[in-house]
Amino acid sequence: MGCAAVLWGAILLACSCGPGPPRVGAAPLLAATYVLDDANGLGREFDGIGAVSGGGATSRLLVNYPEPYRSEILDYLFKPNFGASLHILKVEIGGDAQSTDGTEPSHMHYENDENYFRGYEWWLMKEAKKRNPKIKLIGLPWAFPGWIGKGENWPYDYPDITAYYIVSWILGAKQYHDLDIDYIGIWNERAFSSKYIKLLRYTLDKHGLEQVRIIASDRLWEPISFVMMIDSELHGVVDVIGAHYPGTKTVQNAILTGKKLWSSEDYSTFNNDVGAGCWARILNQNYVNGNMTATIAWNLVASYYEELPFGRCALMTAQEPWSGHYKVESPVWITAHTTQFTQPGWSYLQVDGHLEGGGSFVALTDGLGNLTIIIETMSHNHSKCIRPPLPNFNVVPQRATFYLRGSFYMVQTLQVWHSRLDFESGNSSLFQQLHPLRVWRGRFSLDLDVDEVYTLTTLKTGWKCGYPEPPPPQPFPSIYSDDFNIRNPPFSEAPNFADQTGVFEYFVNASDPGDHVFTLRQVVVQRPITWVSDADQTISVIGNFKWVNMTVTCDIYIEKPRDGGVFIAGRVDNGGIYVRDSKGVFFWVFADGTYRVTSDLAGKEILMKGLAGVRDNAWHTLTLNIQGNSASGLLNGYPLWENVTISKPGNGWAALGTRSFEFAQFDNFHIEAC
Repeated sequence: MGCAAVLWGAILLACSCGPGPPRVGAAPLLAATYVLDDANGLGREFDGIGAVSGGGATSRLLVNYPEPYRSEILDYLFKPNFGASLHILKVEIGGDAQSTDGTEPSHMHYENDENYFRGYEWWLMKEAKKRNPKIKLIGLPWAFPGWIGKGENWPYDYPDITAYYIVSWILGAKQYHDLDIDYIGIWNERAFSSKYIKLLRYTLDKHGLEQVRIIASDRLWEPISFVMMIDSELHGVVDVIGAHYPGTKTVQNAILTGKKLWSSEDYSTFNNDVGAGCWARILNQNYVNGNMTATIAWNLVASYYEELPFGRCALMTAQEPWSGHYKVESPVWITAHTTQFTQPGWSYLQVDGHLEGGGSFVALTDGLGNLTIIIETMSHNHSKCIRPPLPNFNVVPQRATFYLRGSFYMVQTLQVWHSRLDFESGNSSLFQQLHPLRVWRGRFSLDLDVDEVYTLTTLKTGWKCGYPEPPPPQPFPSIYSDDFNIRNPPFSEAPNFADQTGVFEYFVNASDPGDHVFTLRQVVVQRPITWVSDADQTISVIGNFKWVNMTVTCDIYIEKPRDGGVFIAGRVDNGGIYVRDSKGVFFWVFADGTYRVTSDLAGKEILMKGLAGVRDNAWHTLTLNIQGNSASGLLNGYPLWENVTISKPGNGWAALGTRSFEFAQFDNFHIEAC
């Protein structure tokens, strides 16, 4: 620990000291009163604040962090009363397809295949549970292996197969990792099928999973709400209506269902102070405006190459396992204002929640006398989320006077935690404990400035300490090698490779008695049921996007006869949802003995082609050298082509991949770049 708590009365905690309460003695421009009373019952039950890992491959680089830094990052996210202290972790059920920033492997690549140790979501859920045994777990698919659709890009033609596939994931979580999945979703931001949802409920119950609740449909409030209103059987099996990026608003049909309403994916905003302002505003206003009792951020931690889509759209940043550097961004401490002083199962008080001078407040209780009030005064320009567009509004300095009634009348003291996002000087004050607030006869007043967050609470459990500063940032190593020689890898994927179409896994090549027993193998051989437009080729990127000049060497093994093929590449300029448009310098060899050099992943912009003599089921060594505006290629150490002129792109990652969804192996990857 970087600091320890100090007993205090009117002084501040030693590990979270800061300025005293702001605006003391200032003349507020506006004054209003608000009543907090539980005498006439409570509002909706609070279900928690969470974040998404996946959708996709957003935690890819986290697993490769050295200790102690990896554990520190996990503590900041999941450890109660420490940092973000999340109540909910939502993970992608990997579907072998691109799902925003990469692909995540399925537990069933093929119909007769089951493996519950692929990827990193199992590990992440266990690490979260280790820190907070009460954390709620959600699984949601973005894509599905191709065999589920039997050749069609649709998961609902054979709903019994899809339900079996999803329930297998839930059963595997318990059998192999002792993880109890609390909620399951349908298909992220895509169409739902009422028939499938009902069959999913039946299949869950048949396998003794009655406790697993169903969320639908992780898209918009409609049409799921309307369909539930007219289909009583569907209404009976959906437990939570989950909407994405609702703009703090709901619809009447959703309310009329009587179901729990969640913002089951939200935020998705660059994690600077404006991102923190967005997060502070929607954490309160999703309930105040929309009756939503859980809000889940996409995404948990930015552990993917920053130049991929939506770089740093996460609560914190950990994208350099090679250096150990990470950053606890301001949204972590905005999260703490709610999560450290509430728990799922608490209830909101019945209040309007809008402040007269702009901003909002919520009040929650555990029903046992504890009270937590969270106030935010985020201004319009300092709280814009990435979506949807934010209508104009004004926030002004104001004095808020609260009257505590009912069971809270006897409260005498409230602990105070404060954040102020300072957009002028850049010196924001985050999650600082201030002097306790005395409550006199159920009444207290607070002067509120713009762009502030306050938590007022009867709980004394808040905590802002931390670890020593992590190592400074460093670029990806300019000389990097991986021979994949690891007998029992902790994860199925090699460090730092970020799969963008297809899945590349460690492989034991038992038929090879020589130097290629342990390899990296592309294992997706049928186009998945996709979420976005995956490439027709498979590709995994690695390295520093700023690289210009580089030499990439890799041993390759084509497994597919006749029309199989593989490539190595440099200056690759795209990935994620834009992977189909990737440009770069691609050096291909094919099982028919030919080679090509192209400036695109699609293989249409041909710079050079000819005969190479490569054949399938044999090892060959490819070398790609890019210097300035020229590229050359070697096969098995001998020049094959040279002096190919390169116009653009001017920089990008290194990469490897295959011509189609086909088996192929790679070994002894080496890069020297600058």
